[in-house]
Amino acid sequence: MEKQEKRNFNGKKYRGKQTDSNKGKKSGEMKKPVQKQKSVCPVFEKCGGCQLLDMPYEKQVKKKEKQLQEQLRSFGRLEPFIAMENPLHYRHKVKATFGRDQKGNIISGNYREGTHYLVPVDNCLLENEKADAIIRTVRSLLKSFKIKTYDEDTDYGLLRHVLVRVGHATGEIMVILVLASPVLPSKNNFVKALRKEHPEITTVVINVNDKRTSMVLGEKKEQVIYGPGFILDKLCAKTFKISPKSFYQVNPVQTEKLYGKAIEYAGLTGKEKVLDAYCGTGTIGLIASGHAKEVIGVELNRDAVKDAVINARQNQISNIQFYQNDAGVFMTELAEKNEKIDVVFMDPPRSGSSEEFLTSLLRLSPRKVIYVSCNPETLVRDLQFLTKRGYRMEKGVGVDMFPMTVHVETVVLLSKGEVDSKKIRVEFSLEDMDMSEFQDGATYPQIKEYVLEHTGLKVSNLYISQIKRKCGIGVGKNYNLPKSEDSRRPQCPPEKEKAIREAFKYFGMI
Repeated sequence: MEKQEKRNFNGKKYRGKQTDSNKGKKSGEMKKPVQKQKSVCPVFEKCGGCQLLDMPYEKQVKKKEKQLQEQLRSFGRLEPFIAMENPLHYRHKVKATFGRDQKGNIISGNYREGTHYLVPVDNCLLENEKADAIIRTVRSLLKSFKIKTYDEDTDYGLLRHVLVRVGHATGEIMVILVLASPVLPSKNNFVKALRKEHPEITTVVINVNDKRTSMVLGEKKEQVIYGPGFILDKLCAKTFKISPKSFYQVNPVQTEKLYGKAIEYAGLTGKEKVLDAYCGTGTIGLIASGHAKEVIGVELNRDAVKDAVINARQNQISNIQFYQNDAGVFMTELAEKNEKIDVVFMDPPRSGSSEEFLTSLLRLSPRKVIYVSCNPETLVRDLQFLTKRGYRMEKGVGVDMFPMTVHVETVVLLSKGEVDSKKIRVEFSLEDMDMSEFQDGATYPQIKEYVLEHTGLKVSNLYISQIKRKCGIGVGKNYNLPKSEDSRRPQCPPEKEKAIREAFKYFGMI
């Protein structure tokens, strides 16, 4: 047997044995089944929290980089993938669901992926270790305080979930107790007992979720039972307030690299007007504010906007304004006012952007778009939409925000396609041209593309010209006339006429 050096998930060496399965076997002798190597995590492939834990980290990085290259190769070039130096215990937002096992013992952990079967988890290699310890302490206190865990089948019990948020730079810790009703027995004593074990906890909040839903946090206003009800953290030399429902990246170490790349790609000189769409609590916009003339942040979530305003104030930033609105609607309003925006940062959810948002972005027509994506599939979809309409991907980079999982974050720089007239010489004859291609808001190929994309119908130049005439839109002289006077031209079917008219409306032709 030949000994072979291997590396486990965190790069540490261990000794393994490499065997020849046929060595010493007689003809016809049955081979022994190969035993699967024991995972470093007892609940790996059960809780669904990670997928690549037992794969060496270097191999994970290569796998993600290769996949991203394959997905984005047709759009533009990618810079070297940004891996994490220490890829363990990076999650600074930790959630645990509470329940009971078949013997009635109190357990906490995660639902198995795609089910509501609760998998007990005590220590997770992805999660902040202090957060895990706090959750274990909460679990140990329940019996003495006679707090029942919630049963979603019977809709009975009190404690549903516990969320812990840890400030990476500040060390501040928020504990959120998600209850089925607003009354926590002996809440002051409960907090005292919890802080006796973990004095570093700076605030404890009750969130009430009294609905039968898979959502973790309820919609009602939180009840603060200890501390200020929020924590502060620092990111890219800026201070941010984190409330129970605030969006804040779970991996602050890689977030600094991610946002650093986004600012680098924007190439800000201090003269630009910047829009931060999907701004949340204002992180990207506030970080960009020191490099731009003016920044506007827009976010639909009212609580997030309030936090963003506070974040600007406590960082003493005066060249940024926040608005509570749908980002797509807001951009349309800016376009209608002929407001000039130089750079748009967009960081949509995993589902990507909507067609309405992207259409509004096109109307606003910023010189640069910095797209931060947490889902390569929806990024590809949105890039297809934008690159067909005048933008091109200059460059991009993958950032490993979620080691041990299949997920990857990407930053992409898009810019307006521009033609340098000094470098291009075009020869043509006016007799060969249909001048209607340069009139009335859209070309024939653009109309065809719109109709095909929105209805699945293919329409010809002939049909488009027929409907143009019906709508009083001029077409080129002798365009699509029959070759002989007695030739019969097909007439545009009603469903295709309707689709073409919709395209005319979209392009502002009627």
